[in-house]
Amino acid sequence: MRRLSARRSAATWLGRTALTREGFWFVVVGVASTVAQAILYWVLRQWSSPILANFTSLLVVTVLNTKANRRLTFRESRGGVLQVHLAAGGLFVLAYLVTSGAVLLFRHYRPIASPAAETLVLAPSFALVTVVRFTEHPPT
Repeated sequence: MRRLSARRSAATWLGRTALTREGFWFVVVGVASTVAQAILYWVLRQWSSPILANFTSLLVVTVLNTKANRRLTFRESRGGVLQVHLAAGGLFVLAYLVTSGAVLLFRHYRPIASPAAETLVLAPSFALVTVVRFTEHPPT
């Protein structure tokens, strides 16, 4: 009986360790992606419209985020590369709608807002979608 209890404890500890590791890397990748998307948006926004800057920055960051999460966070993922990228594509659409909607709504109320101000609206919107990404791909 004691031996069985020790195995359960070890299995529980390993499960928690994996969840903690995945959570840690997810946060690291998520924060880095949010910062990268904000910086890239701000740079692109100097020469392009909010919609184009958002689309481009989001596309680049989504590809890099997917690759980083696949390598660091969800190492034990059972899905193939194509399946993971298709799921990321669906989340890209969601992220584009949410972040573009947030920026356009902000610009509606603040038509002469600076790109830096737009970026401050964009970053939390992107972070929200990143949290949805984690809930859509729960730890294994």
